[in-house]
Amino acid sequence: MSAAPLVTPRSVAAVGARASYWRRLLPLLALLACATRLPSFAHPLWNPDEGYLAVQARLLAHGGRLYETVVDRKPPLVPWLYEAAFALCGSDSLTSVRVLAVLAQLLTAVLLASLARRRWGDGAGRTAGVLYLLVSVGLNPEDAQAAGFEVFTLPCSAAAMWCADRRRWTTAGIAVACACLTKQTGGAVLLPVLWLCGPARPALLRLAAGVAAPVLCAALATDPAGFLFWTVTGSAAYASFTGSELHVLARGLTNTAILAVACAGLLPPVVRVLRTARTGAADLWLWLASSAAAVLLGFHFFGHYYLQLIPPVALLATAALQILPRERRATALFVSSCCCALFLTWGLLAPRPELAHAQRVAAAVAHRTDPADRVLFWGMHPETYWLADRAPASRYLTAGLLTNYSGGRDGPQVGEKYAVPGTWTVFRAELARRPPSLIVDDSRGKPYAPDRLPSLRRLLAAGYEEVGTVDGAVLYGRVAGE
Repeated sequence: MSAAPLVTPRSVAAVGARASYWRRLLPLLALLACATRLPSFAHPLWNPDEGYLAVQARLLAHGGRLYETVVDRKPPLVPWLYEAAFALCGSDSLTSVRVLAVLAQLLTAVLLASLARRRWGDGAGRTAGVLYLLVSVGLNPEDAQAAGFEVFTLPCSAAAMWCADRRRWTTAGIAVACACLTKQTGGAVLLPVLWLCGPARPALLRLAAGVAAPVLCAALATDPAGFLFWTVTGSAAYASFTGSELHVLARGLTNTAILAVACAGLLPPVVRVLRTARTGAADLWLWLASSAAAVLLGFHFFGHYYLQLIPPVALLATAALQILPRERRATALFVSSCCCALFLTWGLLAPRPELAHAQRVAAAVAHRTDPADRVLFWGMHPETYWLADRAPASRYLTAGLLTNYSGGRDGPQVGEKYAVPGTWTVFRAELARRPPSLIVDDSRGKPYAPDRLPSLRRLLAAGYEEVGTVDGAVLYGRVAGE
């Protein structure tokens, strides 16, 4: 028989101190997480990603198959999460997934606090958790407040670092896999995890097994060939810098500047320590560098991509503040609180013109069609299907997959020949087999307009006629007898 673990007064005191620490800190972090996510509940939708996920979840709930009859370039975890939330709370509102986003941010803050406390003490843990939540809203509200892919990637990435810091390699690998299955760029956290793992073969094998098992399970739970194509091999045209270079560069610089404002309380201590001393946090610098590479990957620079930078920045700032005088911590917290208040005000007061447009178009479509009718929205607002409560006529929920307009390109790299390979053949077959009752051209002068796409132009000419316009969108109804 093995001996029972020795219980000493010191170990009992340590357990009591740890429990007391978290009893005081958790309510503070929970309150702050709720406060910083408050604007997310102010609008029905924040961006097209939420709309895409909502429509996917409804299709999956009605028998759709991911990467077959329901397609996107993203991994499966977040569509499944939306589907589960809708199954429990209904699909008429995104409140359920917004609550899950609050919990995701809280979990990320707790994991960062635990990491910092283990390395630098109790005060550092409080600082890391609070700083992270204060800065987490520091982007355009449609990027920071949406319940999108990156928000659910963050707790997985933080969990991977937390497990690696404790040498729990199998669970670290599982967390890396979950981050990657939430969004491909979540796999960037693998680099600092490998750094912490080192060259020891048993640890590497456990880490590899932890990474491989969830990915293999996800592939088998969907369609393995479709999973590989839609998440890896079928996005070459999307992950390219060609087309609208100045537009994309301006977006990147703008979002970098916005995040820099949000981090105004964190960057000075980090820069000051860089000039005078080393923080001894090589893994955190590698985490930041790999996250920055993930932001650059694909050359689109959307604001929500930048969320991956915030956890390592918060930890590096915490590390720097341990070296600097105590008043620096108060300054960092004060400046970060002021910036947080600024971004929360922006989130609560900012108008949402594109949402209002989608709502008007959806209302018109709902008025002209029956609930069982299928419709086609030709545009970049998949949320219109969800708002109108109408099923899409195609598995391709936006014009982006069929034209490469995804990512905001508006130059020569948009058109049928730049589509995801094979999509137009499937698209034409879908519409021939079950023609939509209504087609809505919501291109509004964009380069994916039907007059630039021969296949869509022929479809409209053969069986549809214009029946009205709504806010710049043109509605086409089927010709009688077709």
